[in-house]
Amino acid sequence: MYGRRRLAESLADPEITIAPGVYDGISARLVEREGFETGFLSGAGVSNGRLAQPDVGFLSLPEVADQSRQITDAVDIPIWVDADTGYGNAVSVHRTVRTLANAGAAAVMIEDQEWPKRCGHMAGKSVIGFDRAVEKVRAAVAARDDHAPDLLVKARTDAAGTHGLDEAIARLNAFADAGADVVFADALTTAEDIRRVAREVDGAHLSVNMGFGVRSRPTTPLIPAPRLQEMGVDLVIYPRLITAAATAGMKRALAELETAVGTREEYEAPDSVVDWDEYMDLVGKPEVDRLEREFSTETE
Repeated sequence: MYGRRRLAESLADPEITIAPGVYDGISARLVEREGFETGFLSGAGVSNGRLAQPDVGFLSLPEVADQSRQITDAVDIPIWVDADTGYGNAVSVHRTVRTLANAGAAAVMIEDQEWPKRCGHMAGKSVIGFDRAVEKVRAAVAARDDHAPDLLVKARTDAAGTHGLDEAIARLNAFADAGADVVFADALTTAEDIRRVAREVDGAHLSVNMGFGVRSRPTTPLIPAPRLQEMGVDLVIYPRLITAAATAGMKRALAELETAVGTREEYEAPDSVVDWDEYMDLVGKPEVDRLEREFSTETE
């Protein structure tokens, strides 16, 4: 369902899996049309794009499930869904995984932060205890096994920033032992940290977060995907790319509009927007036209 087996096959391939961030139907469809095999529904992207709020724990399960359902309905590629902390305790995680599986998720990510969580690259985060974190992963795996056997479970730890890399590695190995398919330590600050995690974590695929992908950040260094693959990374996500790029594009277009409304002459800036036909194609108008031709009962 929704490409879950394809996603597992992609991770099993020696070639690194690339997952640009998505936050709505158009962004997901663009990712699909540009030839990427999968997309990552970022909690930060949904909070930023849907609520105009930072990633500090404002999202709820119904909001994320609704966004997941709309996106998976718009594309055929498998979609990872960021479920933050699972919105409660281990029992809540079990329900969260079932809910998101029913919403079409191909994979669900659970993290070990205290609630309210915050973006892993922000100051002030804290994590739950080791045993509680593993318990949540066990609950996610049980929900997968009972309700969506093809679903992938991704387990994230933020412990590197709060307790050090040794603790993060211990948690990732425990998450893998609990049945997680993919593990991920967020906000690692050096390439050597990533190499060490790749060397010392066994039993699950390894993911890293490259943020914008085309612009560096003050936390995790920007490392090209081929080098990450050489380090032993199986999956790289770019959760901040499309929201930041969309913001830059909207700012440029609005600046052009300011110029256009300030002159009496016809003013065009075609590079600021896609043309009508391309936009209609992107939002599926040709398919609606086909269905109208097939099922229309109107007669003259």
